[in-house]
Amino acid sequence: MFKTIRRIMRWAKEYRGRLYLGFVCSFFSTWCAAGPVIVAAWALGKMVEDSRGGTPVTFRMIWICLAAVTIFILLRFFFSFWKNKLQESIGYEVAVEQRVQIGDILKRVSLGYFAKNNIGDILAAITTELSTLELQGMKMIDAVVNGYIQVTAIICCVACFCPVAAVVSIIGVLLSAVALHGINRQSARTAPVGHKAQEELSGASIEYVRGLSVVKSFGQEGASVGRFRQAAKKNKDIRIKNEFGFVPWNCLHLLFLKGTSVALVLVAAWQTLQGGMELPLLLMIAMFSFTVYGGVESINDAAHVLSVIDSAMDRLEDIEHAEFIDEKGNDLSINRYDITFHHVSFGYNDREVLHDVSFTIPEKTTTAIVGPSGSGKTTICSLIARFYDVHAGAILIGGHDVREFTCDSLLRNISMVFQNVYLFHDTIRNNIRFGNPHATDTEIVAAAKAAHCHDFIMALPDGYDTVVGEGGGTLSGGEKQRISIARAMLKDAPIIILDEATASVDPENEHEIQQAISALVHGKTIIIIAHRLATIENADQILVVDNGRIVQKGTHLELLEQEGVYRRFVKVREQAEGWRMGKPKGQ
Repeated sequence: MFKTIRRIMRWAKEYRGRLYLGFVCSFFSTWCAAGPVIVAAWALGKMVEDSRGGTPVTFRMIWICLAAVTIFILLRFFFSFWKNKLQESIGYEVAVEQRVQIGDILKRVSLGYFAKNNIGDILAAITTELSTLELQGMKMIDAVVNGYIQVTAIICCVACFCPVAAVVSIIGVLLSAVALHGINRQSARTAPVGHKAQEELSGASIEYVRGLSVVKSFGQEGASVGRFRQAAKKNKDIRIKNEFGFVPWNCLHLLFLKGTSVALVLVAAWQTLQGGMELPLLLMIAMFSFTVYGGVESINDAAHVLSVIDSAMDRLEDIEHAEFIDEKGNDLSINRYDITFHHVSFGYNDREVLHDVSFTIPEKTTTAIVGPSGSGKTTICSLIARFYDVHAGAILIGGHDVREFTCDSLLRNISMVFQNVYLFHDTIRNNIRFGNPHATDTEIVAAAKAAHCHDFIMALPDGYDTVVGEGGGTLSGGEKQRISIARAMLKDAPIIILDEATASVDPENEHEIQQAISALVHGKTIIIIAHRLATIENADQILVVDNGRIVQKGTHLELLEQEGVYRRFVKVREQAEGWRMGKPKGQ
């Protein structure tokens, strides 16, 4: 438990000074809470003395008591206010910084990281687990640290009047610590199991939502629904089992505290009967017995929450310690943009995809990459952008190994247009501006016009301020492609990678997209992955990839003269692109 508290305090980073000031405020707030009880005991003593013929109680004494109680109440409010002001917002402030930090981390890891780690787990860490930490972290500090500060302050107060009662109070704290140790052990056993069940539920939920379109189209539930229901039931069963495991320890913890509170009154009463304590002090200690363990009683619940927080912090630290793909990179600037593959080999996990690939793409030329599905075309482009690192060989851009760059400095030189365009749930304006965050509205409109998407954007109800759905679901494939091209134009990078940019586009949109691409690639180093002849036949060179190897290399006309993969590819494409709906001749 205290280990987790220390982790939370380290997590607070530069805000720890505020935490410590909050502890000081909590200490004084507790003394202020004890003040009215002490004043009441003093006043009662004066009244008893007055009844025995001693010093009479005057209005001046009454007003002094009222003034003292009022001051203590005001001071308690003051210290409580500042304790909360200093501590409560820390969790939210640190959490937002950590979310941004994790975003930067995920941007710098290899895409292989996401293949090895479940996306649902990563999302759960950023949302659910970090939310648990930001909402509960400071509350646990308050429950545990401030709870013990309060009980310490009250025991010190009791010790001033009755040392024996103070010793009894300390024994109660020690006995409660035994029960808390049991709660901690139980939490250590159950927290990982509960955490795993929650991760499985998060993953199943994401899969279920993503697969709803398939479920509906086939008119049946599907495996994702079954997995979701199973994960929900498993999570419920584990949660209930875990909670029941805490019941005996929780009851024992409260039993020790309540029993000691009673023992505290009995000891004080015995002292009074023996003449060692005045009746007012007995009443004061009796009143303290109701509050002395108030801050400690809730720690049994806190212990369980702390185990959950501990598990969440483990997951967050795993992400924070992820290996950066550009750990040793430098912020480099280059003045030439030729690309060279030198005996490159690469694979995903144990499956090798590229085998000893070598080629050169001269600056300001167009290179088309063709080949069967799964041959390694997209992998070549991913390696150029350093989404992954090669297993053997080297990739050079402008004479520099891509591993010498930071990801940001490398990707400043590269614009990519993918087959599957992703648009953010934002305005069209901001989706285009993503290519250059500093672009003006005039530059955004100019890029949209060059990409042949200005007209359809203006036809939308809110024009450039139209909010597209997540992934761009409210737009057609051709519209999304043109917005993606506008975004790439706005970035104006010297290297352009087009990965099947027109593969899923209808002929009407393809013409406009081809015009947009022509405007985009002017004067750039171009790499095109495509199946359509119109896209590749004018390339300066064509690389033919088959089974992870470069099997042919040359211009369109040169490769047509060679027997091999490319000629067969062209023949198939000519047949496919020349095909029309209608009756065969002779029918």
